[in-house]
Amino acid sequence: MKKNIITIAGSIGSGKSSTAKAIASALGYQHFSSGDLFRQIAAERNMSVEAINALTVEERNEIDQHVDGMLRDMSTGGNLVIDSRLAFHWIPDSFKLFLCVDPETAAERIFAQILGEGRISQSGSSIEEIQAATETRTKQETSRYQALYGVNIYDVSQFDAMFHTGKNDLPTVAAMALAAFRAWHQN
Repeated sequence: MKKNIITIAGSIGSGKSSTAKAIASALGYQHFSSGDLFRQIAAERNMSVEAINALTVEERNEIDQHVDGMLRDMSTGGNLVIDSRLAFHWIPDSFKLFLCVDPETAAERIFAQILGEGRISQSGSSIEEIQAATETRTKQETSRYQALYGVNIYDVSQFDAMFHTGKNDLPTVAAMALAAFRAWHQN
């Protein structure tokens, strides 16, 4: 049975959180971001997101299990938009959306956010530094989730829809996602 839950995964810097917030607002749904939770956990430990990804396996697994348990618990609800690398896996009857963007655009977006409003537990002094950190983090997360759960988080065949966000602004991406969700829910 299809749920009134939208799970959004994708590339780092692809606009998952911004898109999730826009969709949640348009639908009157609640929003949850596991990325925000990871950044909060990193901040509480006085660590960067990159440093928390580099923790020993045991410490990282504890954090992953905590976040993943929260996601599994959310599967019983509804009227929810979740941006998370693995929510699609834990909530298979959700509408699963994948957002992707090229690495250069991702680094530019993240750097602009750091300079503008700030980004909890993430910093960088140049676009090039952000891009290098993002590439490292992508490799770490890809291998971590493959090892922990046997899930390739970048296999787009697992998703109901996929959009490239590099050439589309947020309102356009949100509108496309809403249209895809409504079509999915009606079928």
